[in-house]
Amino acid sequence: MKKASISILALSVAAAAAGLSVATAEMSAGNTPSITPKAMADALHLVMDSDRTVYTQKIVNRLVKKDKVITASEHFEDEQALVLPAQMFRFGSELVAQRAADKPDVNFTYSLQSLWPVNRQNAPKTEVEKTGLQFIADNKGENYYAEEELGGKRYFTAVYPDIGVAPVCVSCHNDHKDSPRRDFKIGDVMGGVVIRIPLGS
Repeated sequence: MKKASISILALSVAAAAAGLSVATAEMSAGNTPSITPKAMADALHLVMDSDRTVYTQKIVNRLVKKDKVITASEHFEDEQALVLPAQMFRFGSELVAQRAADKPDVNFTYSLQSLWPVNRQNAPKTEVEKTGLQFIADNKGENYYAEEELGGKRYFTAVYPDIGVAPVCVSCHNDHKDSPRRDFKIGDVMGGVVIRIPLGS
């Protein structure tokens, strides 16, 4: 189930990127494909967020909270449990990076981060990430867009709110022993999706 779920997310993201390229190529004058980094990031996030919401609501929340036939756990292999939505997202991101390694035209990264991470590796690292996560926490329903330079390269970075969409989301964070915050409610901004696209020199 894990491999199938990860493949679905990775293929969905790849399909969104491919669909954007085809649509843009057909509409561009002189057959020169062009799309703004913001439009690409927005489209990629739309697919990511939709897939993650479906997995969370239709699979994890239904089977864990409603039907109570299986658990979801960060130790899913040892406990024969469902992959947590955040883990599903990370596995998809890692698989996309692996598959895109030999495709120079497919150049972007994405991650799930939070000002209150259960796993410390998901804390923001750059100033843009920190500013973006604070902005979406303070301005519900808005996204954050900026440019930054990392390792001598310029990037367009977008930060989108990650919302608690089901009871399983908030209970997982509120009850986890390593959680630095335990008062989340459905509809709260619990973190953010960071999409980074390199810009030309």
